[in-house]
Amino acid sequence: MSNWKTLLLRIGEKGPEYGTSSDYKDHIETCFGVIRREIERSGDQVLPFLLQCAEQLPHKIPLYGTLIGLLNLENEDFVQKLVESVHANFQVALDSGNCNSIRILLRFMTSLLCSKVIQPASLIVVFETLLSSAATTVDEEKGNPSWQPQADFYVICILSSLPWGGSELAEQVPDEIERVLVGIQAYLSIRKNSSTSGLNFFHNAEFESSLAEKDFVEDLLDRIQSLASNGWKLESVPRPHLSFEAQLVAGKFHELRPIKCMEQSSPPSDHSRAYSGKQKHDALTRYPQRIRRLNIFPANKMEDIQPIDRFVVEEYLLDVLFYLNGCRKECASYMANLPVTFRYEYLMAETLFSQILLLPQPPFKTLYYTLVIMDLCKALPGAFPAVVAGAVRALFEKISDLDMESRTRLILWFSHHLSNFQFIWPWEEWAFVLDLPKWAPKRVFVQEILQREVRLSYWDKIKQSIENATALEELLPPKAGPNFMYSLEEGKEKTEEQQLSAELSRKVKEKQTARDMIVWIEETIYPVHGFEVTLTIVVQTLLDIGSKSFTHLVTVLERYGQVFSKLCPDNDKQVMLLSQVSTYWKNNVQMTAVAIDRMMGYRLVSNQAIVRWVFSPENVDQFHVSDQPWEILGNALNKTYNRISDLRKDISNITKNVLVAEKASANARVELEAAESKLSLVEGEPVLGENPAKMKRLKSTVEKTGEAELSLRESLEAKEALLNRALSETEVLLLLLFQSFLGVLKERLPDPTKVRSVQDLKSIGAEDDKPSAMDVDSENGNPKKSCEVGEREQWCLSTLGYLTAFTRQYASEIWPHMEKLESEVFSGEDVHPLFLQAISSALQFPLH
Repeated sequence: MSNWKTLLLRIGEKGPEYGTSSDYKDHIETCFGVIRREIERSGDQVLPFLLQCAEQLPHKIPLYGTLIGLLNLENEDFVQKLVESVHANFQVALDSGNCNSIRILLRFMTSLLCSKVIQPASLIVVFETLLSSAATTVDEEKGNPSWQPQADFYVICILSSLPWGGSELAEQVPDEIERVLVGIQAYLSIRKNSSTSGLNFFHNAEFESSLAEKDFVEDLLDRIQSLASNGWKLESVPRPHLSFEAQLVAGKFHELRPIKCMEQSSPPSDHSRAYSGKQKHDALTRYPQRIRRLNIFPANKMEDIQPIDRFVVEEYLLDVLFYLNGCRKECASYMANLPVTFRYEYLMAETLFSQILLLPQPPFKTLYYTLVIMDLCKALPGAFPAVVAGAVRALFEKISDLDMESRTRLILWFSHHLSNFQFIWPWEEWAFVLDLPKWAPKRVFVQEILQREVRLSYWDKIKQSIENATALEELLPPKAGPNFMYSLEEGKEKTEEQQLSAELSRKVKEKQTARDMIVWIEETIYPVHGFEVTLTIVVQTLLDIGSKSFTHLVTVLERYGQVFSKLCPDNDKQVMLLSQVSTYWKNNVQMTAVAIDRMMGYRLVSNQAIVRWVFSPENVDQFHVSDQPWEILGNALNKTYNRISDLRKDISNITKNVLVAEKASANARVELEAAESKLSLVEGEPVLGENPAKMKRLKSTVEKTGEAELSLRESLEAKEALLNRALSETEVLLLLLFQSFLGVLKERLPDPTKVRSVQDLKSIGAEDDKPSAMDVDSENGNPKKSCEVGEREQWCLSTLGYLTAFTRQYASEIWPHMEKLESEVFSGEDVHPLFLQAISSALQFPLH
């Protein structure tokens, strides 16, 4: 990398580029001297790289702003081009709804104001344009209130930029900035308080009531007003421009041209409730709230951090996570060395965990955060590991109130995290969970972590890791292998079924075809033993052959998948097939999930069959004590919607190719027609058309481009037909899924006259002092240590939690079918209010 690029990239950091100095002023002066000369040689390269640095290292924006202010003193034309580029990029970001670019570029413009580069009045115009758009959007008559998330986002952008330039605005244009703040207050008075209860990490009365007071926009305005009343003084934003104030005042101000915000069209006058809900969902998806505070540490851990400083550090951390997601070590290094004067390890941990658990989904996969936390533990060995452990303990204490989807992510993260640190954890602290009932959330949490660890390592290793709490071995998965029913025991004669299994195994070893196998099964086993025995023999034997490894399983399914398809052509028989798979792998949760996932991948079982099997009695009783049924259901839904997503991508790509082929075909025809209309001499005689060789080539091109276009159109039609079929099947799947949830919940939920909320459901168990018949551990029949919630109530809470999780996760696919779901599932008289509440909170929309 060029020296000037390195200087720009590493400004403000401790490193060899700037010698031993860590002073911002020295860095800016050194960088300015080099960049000033480089602009004369290659200004076209400097400008885009400087903008890229400012956008992708936004915690250094004050340094880049000051550097540009110094460049403005010597090269006004260069800075004018830069300001125009910033404006153009900002307009593109507004048009495309690029949230991160909008927010960062507005912060950058505010910083340029501090360096006397941008005219204060023109920045105020930008603020007021955004504010006007926000006010119009939430207006019932002129706008589209369903798109309030967009309006809120614009206001958040204005407020979030003020820590970087509020002091200068208050000094240079006090009336105008006061007008903006008054305008924001007026906006808050006409908007609706955005309740996001379905996106809360925790679900308990205390947490819900604390959130009901203020939403994120109102809270941020309070922080900014406190900052203003404190003279705009804060510790988290460096102000290097003050060191060059005497020089910067001589710079020329540059004007920002007006901007135009993307306005949402008004809804049709006869629009349905489902239309409004879909619009709101689209708005929330496009303009998500990226900061959701977890608040798991005691207040004294962060008492030295002012509210506005907390917000700024959260912005820094999330910016670094976003822009440096491709280089995790750099990401961890920047996160550990933010330009602030106070310690923030607890805030950093809380922010990271808030991202891991973020609903409806985090910006990145859990794996990314795992790696960043691991690197931070290595970079800050004396502080951060203890803070992470404290966060885990704090979350463990609240696990019964944690959202089900967030809990699953926490289990996945923690088991993976421990695998990077030799599975070391003071398990003796959690050994008490064995005294809790099987359904207690803390016990289930520890059990699921240990089972995930076994997947990432091996059974004996995990047993060794809990040697300080050997009793927890009870929560490990069984060590035994597959449950093969036809194993041969010495000294005993083979049963007829064992002989058939051995014969089938021999045929596989002889590599007989699936067709031959089907004929043999239909002639030998089926007529004598019937369907159930036939299915058991085939499934047990073929799975046993494929049990040695994942590759063996895939090979068996590829070669003999037709056997399963022939035996189980409909959903009823596929449910029986899945039950046999579960029986064979009953000692290995992972292989059960993998086998079923592969079977669905090869279309041997349908997604509807999987839903029916998950909600069969053998699994329903496990809903609150194991994640296995939910994992398998989640895999099936994921695969279903991944197929739809892939089809949509294929259609999009083919559509683009069709347009290209159309153009190529049209150009070829035009060229041929032009050639045919020309007069040329052939053996001295005038003939219409060019020479025969060229005409032949042009006709061939027309034929080929026409065939290519036709082929693409046929491919497009085929993909669209597949998509329409998939969407039609999705509607059936969703109806089955919600009807299944409704059916099992109806059987176990208490009378709706007694229970109107989740808190009522929790209080039922809390009121009972003695363990009931259902609160007895089914393994040994003895009463377990008292639990706040009884088994039936915990089953209901777990099932409702997963209903919310699946609804929220697949909301984009649910909304197009909402009218059908409302009419056939959600509107019945016997639908329990808790069922409706779970779906309403997930969709962020009231069903009734």
